[in-house]
Amino acid sequence: MMAMNTGGRKVFNAKPPDKGSFPLDHDGECKAFMKKYMTCLRDHKGDNHSCREESKAYLECRMQRELMAVEDMNKLGFKDLNSSKTASQNSTAS
Repeated sequence: MMAMNTGGRKVFNAKPPDKGSFPLDHDGECKAFMKKYMTCLRDHKGDNHSCREESKAYLECRMQRELMAVEDMNKLGFKDLNSSKTASQNSTAS
């Protein structure tokens, strides 16, 4: 954020964050995923590591419905879930 002085007044030019700001789910399109994630957090006493599958599903829902920018799940910290899922799918397909 940069402040500029124009005649005794400061004017701030705000820059939106790169991540962390996205449209609200007003229509509840991903509400079921969110509830499942929140239930998991409650059941695991706030341990978000135990709820990574639910978190990933919620973010995928948001991306599919254009409620957030599409991002590679590896960059969002789900690389290990992607590789284990791919490995299990490959073993099932054989």
